[in-house]
Amino acid sequence: MAEQLLIEVKNERRLQSSNINDKTFDCSKTGIVLNSIERCPGIRYRELLRFSGLTNGALEYVLRILERTDRIKVERQNGKRPRYFPLNILSSESSILGHIRNKSSRQIVLFMLEHKSCTFSDILKHIKKAPSTLSWYLKMLSEAGIIAIGRTYKHNAYRIVNRELVSYVLTRYRESFEANMLMGNTR
Repeated sequence: MAEQLLIEVKNERRLQSSNINDKTFDCSKTGIVLNSIERCPGIRYRELLRFSGLTNGALEYVLRILERTDRIKVERQNGKRPRYFPLNILSSESSILGHIRNKSSRQIVLFMLEHKSCTFSDILKHIKKAPSTLSWYLKMLSEAGIIAIGRTYKHNAYRIVNRELVSYVLTRYRESFEANMLMGNTR
């Protein structure tokens, strides 16, 4: 019993001292992470690690604090790697951003915005990827509700569901895609 009480006291002291350190730690590293997330909404952990220049442990600590204090929005799709967003991003925008942050998905969406309705072979010619790869991207975009698949007599026809919203998101966050390219992240 006394041993358990001693452990609880030590844990409480550790928490109190970490709260004091949080305030000094908060100034520089938290600002770097918040600025990086603001500049590139929908950024993933590894991209944020490269972008911020922080160590793995420091970044993990800062993200945990920011998430617990509701200073950032964290979205995890199907239990996969999280994406980090500033709080001012709408959920409809974050869903689109999460997918078009990928270069291949963005190429597909841009091509589809230029054409009202596209066939699989039209898109395949444009992005120059393997058919199985294109099929996977189209499936992901369809499941996210960004594109719709219409069945015609011979082919599937693909179209953007909400052209205005997708165009708006691409235009509004264009600089964040360019920032990723400058950092060497073109995946």
